[in-house]
Amino acid sequence: MTVEEVGDDYTKDGTVDLRGNPVRRSIRGRWKACSFVVVYEVFERMAYYGISSNLVIYMTTKLHQGTVKSSNNVTNWVGTSWLTPILGAYVADAHLGRYITFVISCAIYFSGMLVLTLSVSIPGIKPPECSAVNAEDCKKASVLQLAVFFGALYTLAIGTGGTKPNISTIGADQFDVFDPKEKTQKLSFFNWWMFSIFFGTLFANTVLVYVQDNVGWALGYGLPTIGLAISISIFLMGTPFYRHKLPTGSPFTKMARVIVASLRKAKARMARDVTHFHELPSLEYERKGAFPIHPTPGLRFLDRASLKTGTADKWNLCTITEVEETKQMLRMLPVLLITFVPSMMIAQINTLFVKQGTTLDRKITGNFSIPPASLGGFVTLSMLISIVIYDRVFVKLTRKFTGNPRGITLLQRMGIGLIFHILIMIIASVTERYRLNIAAEHGLIHQTKVELPLTIFALLPQFVLMGIADSFLEVAKLEFFYDQAPESMKSLGTSYSTTSLAVGNFMSSFLLSTVSEITKKRGRGWILNNLNESRLDYYYLFFAALNLVNFVFFLVVVRFYVYRAEVTDSVDVKEVEMKVKDVKESE
Repeated sequence: MTVEEVGDDYTKDGTVDLRGNPVRRSIRGRWKACSFVVVYEVFERMAYYGISSNLVIYMTTKLHQGTVKSSNNVTNWVGTSWLTPILGAYVADAHLGRYITFVISCAIYFSGMLVLTLSVSIPGIKPPECSAVNAEDCKKASVLQLAVFFGALYTLAIGTGGTKPNISTIGADQFDVFDPKEKTQKLSFFNWWMFSIFFGTLFANTVLVYVQDNVGWALGYGLPTIGLAISISIFLMGTPFYRHKLPTGSPFTKMARVIVASLRKAKARMARDVTHFHELPSLEYERKGAFPIHPTPGLRFLDRASLKTGTADKWNLCTITEVEETKQMLRMLPVLLITFVPSMMIAQINTLFVKQGTTLDRKITGNFSIPPASLGGFVTLSMLISIVIYDRVFVKLTRKFTGNPRGITLLQRMGIGLIFHILIMIIASVTERYRLNIAAEHGLIHQTKVELPLTIFALLPQFVLMGIADSFLEVAKLEFFYDQAPESMKSLGTSYSTTSLAVGNFMSSFLLSTVSEITKKRGRGWILNNLNESRLDYYYLFFAALNLVNFVFFLVVVRFYVYRAEVTDSVDVKEVEMKVKDVKESE
C-alpha cells in the first residue's frame, strides 16, 4: 500500500484498538469481527432463554408457587435483567469502555449461571420433591434453598446488565458510518443480530425445555451454563479483530449539566446570533473522531445552557453539541413510553401463555409430548422467517416507492408491530374463551391435573403472530434507539430498548396482581391458580384495549417526532465548506 492508501485505510469514526491506537479498516472490524459477536449471541441467548423460557414451570412444579406468584417472580426477575443494562451502559460510557465492561460482566454472569445450576442439582440445596395433587399440600422450599436459587438468578441479572447494552453496540461499532460501504452493511446488522438472538432462543425453547421437562433440571440448566462458557470463549477469540470506542464520559452527568445550566439561566434573555452560544472548535471534535452538532429548533429552553452569560463553570456553560445530544435523548422518551405496553405483551409469552399450555393435550405421537414452553419456539421460528422476508423482499419492494434505504422508516415499522399486538390479544382472548367452553362442556372446570381434550396447538396463532410482531417492533426498537442516540451516548441509547422490556415486565407484575385482587373481591377472579376457573379471556381483552389506546398515543408521537440528522451529514457539510474554501483560495 502507498502512504496515501494506508492513510485512507484508517477508520474515521474515532475507533481504536485496546491500546488506544488508530485502527485500519482492512485489519479490524466489519463482518470479520462481527462474526464472533454474532456467534457469541447465539450461544448466550441459548443460555439466557434456557433459563427464562421454562422458569414459570420450575417455580410452580418445584417451588410449588401459585399462578400469580410464579408469574410475578418471573416477570420481576426478567424486568431486573432488562433494567440493569442502564448501569452497564453508564459504566461503559463513563469509565471502563464497552469491551472491559462486557468482559467483567461475563464473569459475573457465568458465576450466577453456575450457582443456579448447583441450586437445582445438589441435594439439600435443591427444593424437596412432591407428588401431591395440590401444590398447597407440598413442603415448601427452605429459606436457604430460596436464597441460593433467587440469589443466583439475580446475580445472573446483574451480569446481563453489563453484557446486553454493550454487545450489540460493540457489534455496531465494527462498521464505520463515514465509509459508504460499511454504512450500508450496518443497515442490515440489526436484522441479522436479531436473527442470531432468536436462533439461540429457538434451540432453548425446543431442546433445552424438553430436557428440563423430561430428563431433569440439573442437565437442563447445566447445558445453558456450558453454552454460556462457549459463547464467552468465542467472543474473546475475536479480540484481535475488534474496533473500540473510547469512553466519552457519563451521559447522565452530561445531560444533568445541560438541564442544570438551562435552569440557572432561565431568566436570561435568549440571543439569536449563534456566536452568542458556546461551542468548541471543529478541530477539537475532529481530533476525537467526532463532529459538532448544529442547533435544532426543538426544546429551545435547553439552548440557554450554551448561552455565553455568567460564569464559565461546566455546570453553568455547556457546548451547543452537548445541548443537542441532551435534546435527542429527551426526544426519544415519548417513543420509549410507547414501547412499554407491547413489552407487557411479550411478558405473557413465558408466563400466562405457558400456563395455558399446561392445561391442554400436549401429545403429538405415542409417548412424545411437547413441553408447554416449547411453544415459544414458534415465536422464534416465525420471527426468523419474518426477518428474512422483511430484509430480502419487503425492504427491496418498498425502497422502490419510498426511496428510503430501509424501505420504510423505523417508526413506521414499529407502528406495524403495534397493530399486530392488538390483533394478538384479540385472538388470545377468543382462543381462551373457546378453551373455557371446552372445560365446561366436559365438566373439568374444577380439575387441575386433568388435560382438556383440546390440542395445545390451539394456542399456536398467538405465538406465531407474536413472532411476526417482534420482527417489526423489536428489531425497529433496537435499531431506532441506537440510530437516534448521539454518537457519544450509543450504549445509553441501546439501554432504552432494554429499559422498555424491564418496565413492561414490572408493569405486567403490577397489573397481574392488581387485576387478580380486584376481580377476586368482585366475584369470579380473572387470574386464579386453576385457569379453568379463571377468566383470562377478559384479561386478554383488557390488554387488547390497552394496546389500542397505546397505538393512538403512538400516532400522536409520530406526528411530532423529528429524526436526528445523521452524523455523516456533518461530514458532507464539512466537505462542502472545504471545497468552497479551496475555490476561494484558487481565485
